[in-house]
This record gives sequence, C-alpha cells and structure tokens, in this order.
Amino acid sequence: MDLVPALEEPLKQPLKSVLGPATAKVMAEHLGLHTVGDLLHHYPRRYEERGQLTHLADLPMDEHVTVVAMVADARLHTFASAKAPRGKGQRLEVTITDGSGRLQLVFFGAGVHKPHKELLPGTRAMFAGKVSVFNRRLQLAHPAYELLRGDDPAESVESWAGALLPLYPATAKLESWKIGKAVQTVLPSAQEALDPLPASLREGRGLVPLPEALLKIHRPGTKTDVAQARDRLKWDEAFVLQVALARRRHADAQLPAVAREPSPDGLLTAFDDRLPFTLTDGQKKVSKEIFDDLATEHPMHRLLQGEVGSGKTLVALRAMLAVVDAGGQAAMLAPTEVLAQQHHRSVTEMMGELAEGGMLGGADHATKVVLLTGSLGTAARRQAMLDLVTGEAGIVIGTHALIEDKVQFHDLGLVVVDEQHRFGVEQRDALRGKGKQPPHLLVMTATPIPRTVAMTVFGDLETSVLDQLPAGRSPIATHVVPAADKPHFLARAWERVREEVGNGHQAYVVCPRIGDEEDDPKKARKSAEDEAEKRPPLAVLDVAGHLAKGPLTGLRVEVLHGRMHPDDKDAVMRRFAAGDTDVLVATTVIEVGVNVPNATAMVIMDADRFGVSQLHQLRGRVGRGSAPGLCLLVTEMPEASAARQRLTAVASTLDGFELSRIDLEQRREGDVLGQAQSGARSSLRVLAVIEDEEIIAEAREEATALVARDPELTDLPGLRTALDALLDEEREQYLEKG
Repeated sequence: MDLVPALEEPLKQPLKSVLGPATAKVMAEHLGLHTVGDLLHHYPRRYEERGQLTHLADLPMDEHVTVVAMVADARLHTFASAKAPRGKGQRLEVTITDGSGRLQLVFFGAGVHKPHKELLPGTRAMFAGKVSVFNRRLQLAHPAYELLRGDDPAESVESWAGALLPLYPATAKLESWKIGKAVQTVLPSAQEALDPLPASLREGRGLVPLPEALLKIHRPGTKTDVAQARDRLKWDEAFVLQVALARRRHADAQLPAVAREPSPDGLLTAFDDRLPFTLTDGQKKVSKEIFDDLATEHPMHRLLQGEVGSGKTLVALRAMLAVVDAGGQAAMLAPTEVLAQQHHRSVTEMMGELAEGGMLGGADHATKVVLLTGSLGTAARRQAMLDLVTGEAGIVIGTHALIEDKVQFHDLGLVVVDEQHRFGVEQRDALRGKGKQPPHLLVMTATPIPRTVAMTVFGDLETSVLDQLPAGRSPIATHVVPAADKPHFLARAWERVREEVGNGHQAYVVCPRIGDEEDDPKKARKSAEDEAEKRPPLAVLDVAGHLAKGPLTGLRVEVLHGRMHPDDKDAVMRRFAAGDTDVLVATTVIEVGVNVPNATAMVIMDADRFGVSQLHQLRGRVGRGSAPGLCLLVTEMPEASAARQRLTAVASTLDGFELSRIDLEQRREGDVLGQAQSGARSSLRVLAVIEDEEIIAEAREEATALVARDPELTDLPGLRTALDALLDEEREQYLEKG
C-alpha cells in the first residue's frame, strides 16, 4: 500500500469540504485560499496582547482594520429622512477607546438594534471595518464586531489559545476572528505537512520543524513562539524560491548557444570610432561582462539595470553590433510602438551610414536596421520581413509584432528586452524560439532594483549595474510644493514653468487621472491615501483646461494620455519633440523612454498618489540636455503624513537605488514584487526582502549547492511539493519574470 499520497492529502483537501461552502467561497474569491494548506499558510498579520490595546491613533485610511477596544459611550439618535419622514430614522453612534485614541462607530436603520443592546459602555470587543473620514473624524461605519466576554467561553478570547490574539489579513466579507476560527478547524492537519527543508539545513540552522512552526504562528503562547515560527517560515519562502530560480539557471546553463565574438576591425570598431565621446568606466565594465557572456557556448541571461539616462541603450547597441559582426542578428523589443520608434530613431542616428547596409552611401561594414511594429503599412512590413529572413537586416527593433509566427530570422543571436516588467513570459519564450539555437538574452530596466530584490525577483539572471551618469547630463533639482499649507508656492510653481518656457525650454505637467467619462472618480477616490476629506485625483483634461485659461495663458498647452488614438499620440509627441508645444499635460504614459532634451521642467500634480519608483522614473524625463532640470512635487498632504515623507525622500536624493530601498521599506512586499509578478499573488508572506537580506543570500547559496548536487531533488519530496505549489499556473510568471 502506497502511503506517500495519503500523507500529502490532508493539506490538499479543498476548504469547501472542511469549512462549509459559504466560508470557502469567500476565502477563494477574496483571499485566494483554496486548500487546507493555503489556509495554514495564511499567517496572522500581527498579534494583540490581551489587555494591551491597538493604537487607534495610528489607523491607516481606507484600509480594512481589526481593533480591540472598549466602549466609552453609546448614543442613539432619531432623525427624519426620506425613508422615515416622521423622525423614525435611527443612528447609533458608539465611541470606542484604547487609551491612545478614540474612534467613532456608526450604525444605521435596522442595523442599530443588536449593537444598541450589546455595545454598552465598559464592554470590550474586537471591531473590524474600513476606516473612513466623516466630518474630519475617523470612523468605522457598520463594523462587524465580536464581544470579548468571560461568561461565554465559546465566544470569548479564551477560545483563542494563549495570551496573544492573532489578527489575520481580512476582507470586508470575512473578519479576522472568523478566519481564526477556520484556522482552528484545520490546524490539526498541520501535523501532516511535508517539510520542504533538507534535515541537514534545518538542524544546522536550529530551525523548528514545519508542523511546530505552523502551530506556533497561529496559536502562539509567547512572543518567542512567534519569533521561532517566523524564522522558520522565512527560510521556507526564501529557500523554495531560490531552489526554483537555481533550477532555472541550471537548466539554462545546459542549453547550447552559438558563441558570438566581434571581429577585430568590424562593425563594432567602426561604430566606436565614430562615437563623439568616450564611454564611461561603468559602460566599459558592463560591456566587458556582456561580451564575455556572448563569447560562451551557452545562452547569456543578463539583467542590465541603470538609471534613466545612464546610457543603457548604447551598451545594448554595442552588444547587438558585436553579434552582427559575428554573423548573427539582434532583435530589440520595446513595450510600446512609441518607444520602438524612438529606439529605432536613436539607433539609426547613432550608427549613421553604418545603418545603411545595401544602400548607396552605406559604409563597408554597414548592416540594415529595420523597424517592425503593428502599424507598419503592408509594403513596408513585407520588406522588413524579407530583410530579416535573408539576413540583410542585422538589427530589428520592434514591439511584440516581432513575435508573430510569420516573422522568421536568418540567424537570431541576441534578444534585448527593454523594460522587462511590461513584457510577458510567453512573449519572451516565443522570441527565444526564433533562433536555430536559443539566442543570448539581455534584459534592460530603468527601475533601479536593490541587490536583494534582484536576487529574489530576477534570480535567474546575472545582474549588471550602470550607476554613473554620462558627462553632459544635467542635475535635476526636486522640491515638494505643499499646495494646501502654502498656496502661494503653487502659484510660484506656475511662474517657474513660464520662466523655463521664456528661456526657450519646455515643460511637462503630470496628473494621475485622464478625466474623461470612462474615468470613475469613485474608483479613484477609493485608492487614494488621503487623511483629509476625499476628492478624486486631479485629471489631465481638467488641469490642462485650467492652466490654458489661467496660470499658463498664452502658452501652447497640449494633452497626452493612454486613451488617445495612436496616431494622435504620435502627432502630439512629434510636436512636443519639435518644440511646437510649450507644455505637455500628460498621464504617466511619458514615464518610460520619452526623450526631449529641451524639456527642463516637470510639475507632478497629486504627487502623493504615485509610488517612489514611479516619481523617480517620471523625473528622469527632464534634465536630459545641457540645461539643468527642475521637478516640482505638488501635494495637499499634511507635513506629518507618510505620503509627505515619501515625497521628501524623493526630493532628497537622485540615487534610484537608495530610493528603491526607501520604497521597499515603506510598502508591503506584495506591491514591490507585484511589478515583476504581473499581478500574481506574492509568494512572500513573512519574508521581507530588505530586512531579510542575509537569509535570502544564504538561501541562494544553499539552493545553488543543492541543485548542483541533485537537480531532480530525488530525496526531497517535501521540497518538490512546495515547488509545485509555488509554480502553479499564476506563479509561473513570478519566476519567468514577465
């Protein structure tokens, strides 16, 4: 009789067979939990000590919270309303306190009767709901609650083992204590959990076994229990992820590739000779790393990260020329048509007659550089395809149109992917499949990623960093403009824009929203992080109209956003690039790759609605020429708010790596990895990428050694099971890094 499957079964059991259909449905739809194992790995976000109350003073806006507090006061008001014209409408206002602050709870209509009877002054309870603001005071409207009373043990805190009360990440449909009760039901199954860590690793690092860790994280008796459980579970997350990445690296290293070495006096030499400047030391160092990889007989997988303007495109172009020199072809993929056209323009300009292969006036070593996008006319498209299949074109630049079945290459040797996170997995693999053997791969990103995040998210790629800006790039001054506290600062900001235009320069104004009828201000309102009364984020169409009629009257103001027709977008960008527009009011469509050296100023409205990395990316659009850049971050957030601190951080440094660390420390891990995970649920629950740098680095070493010894993981059924769970459908992308 085979016992192994039987051992695995309890954790694979669907929740609906254990908890009842209604609860299981909410867990699946709102929390992504489907099996007993999923629920056991849904860990408490934090713990309340009995007798030590939550800080009501620190409640986050617009988040679903659970608090433990005491009722200080309860009042029932009667009022007239449309539904109850005779003054029979009822509203119950309950004030709760925890010593640090007070919070108002409000119940209306038929919902007042039960709380009116139960929430008497002096009563202690757990309350769960969404924090909102009414009349400038924090409140929870119609919160769910659970009384904490000693007389009914089944309902009291006593049913939560130990002195620590676990509070779970919850949703409006399912409160923390209901999740806690469901966990209580499945906790016995934790004994059957297969351990993913090799015994030698676990014992060598003094980690508790997995069943014990699960028990201690959900039902801790002491803070030491929580610490032991978290230490152990962090290792699981780091190690399983690093094993998955190590197996990918191992598999890639087994693939054959054609070594591509540039000929000593070929296209690359001719190109270098015509460069009007010398490469920075950083560019030389990174180029050497890339050329060394290209010279080997298994495929390069390299991530090239560098600040906006650090010269990544030049480094990538030299790699492409080296491959063309060696008889191969190179393809560069951009996420949008605008970017592909821009890369094509800048590459052909940099190469000059070297890009005119087969044409009159082309140089001896010249090759052909073709553009291939979805909007090319039929004849141009046919010619581009012909140039690729015959090998006439050494370099092709395009969007995912390059990946279509019809596109054939003569000998594809290198693929360069720009702005990796906008590019899906299947797309990367489809392009790889175009080579006779797997082509070399170079991935570029302008979002600086701290080393540990790169190891966690792009662990299957070797990393090169360009951290020097080339000579001739101008510094960018960044200032926060507190529009609510100091309205005259905002007036001054518009004067500065006029001054820049008066000096022959141009400016961007960036807004979080478009403002046409498809925009729903209610949705925008929900996502805002506002401590004041809510208003929808500022919109491009409204702001452009206001500026043209008001502070920027007489200047040529145009708008650009994602819902415009592609031809209109191109026309607007062309006019701006040509200097025919003074001020471009846009959404974040300008975030990546827009290059107008004459644009020197940027005003970002409602800057608090953008992430740190995004602000840094946006700011990189100015100061691209010889004149210094100016970036103004306009916000109405109060000085003490977290949002203002974020903006101050952006204003204080131009170092993208430093900013991305700050960003990570301030945001939740899921958001950070979300970008690389194309929306997949974060597989990191207790591991914090920045805090746990050492664990990640050690786990990577252990994983690499293990995979080198035993790529199939023959003796570790628990690890194989954990990998299957990590690599289910939606997580495949997490590792493939689409």
